[in-house]
Amino acid sequence: MASSIRIRAVQQGDIVDVKALVRHPMDSGFVKDSNGKIIPAHFIETLVFEYGGKRIFVADYGRAVSKDPFIEFKFKGGKKGQSITAKWVDNKGKSDQASYKIM
Repeated sequence: MASSIRIRAVQQGDIVDVKALVRHPMDSGFVKDSNGKIIPAHFIETLVFEYGGKRIFVADYGRAVSKDPFIEFKFKGGKKGQSITAKWVDNKGKSDQASYKIM
């Protein structure tokens, strides 16, 4: 199965620009379906990016984040060819992770 996380990391000088798209429904638990039944809450609680075994970005999400969140951040000290890893865990205990080499 393909990962739900798509990452792109590009080094420019000593700065690495990271962009990621996480495919997830991010249901708040407050919306009704076409039959009038509430769609149960299903959202990412924690999203972590690591480089060299250290956390470089952490997001603690809640119900108010839209479907398929897009994340962009920069960090200093990354090297081309090294990997960045992203991991998430949702409120139902599901998880996923992906790695990408810096270009």
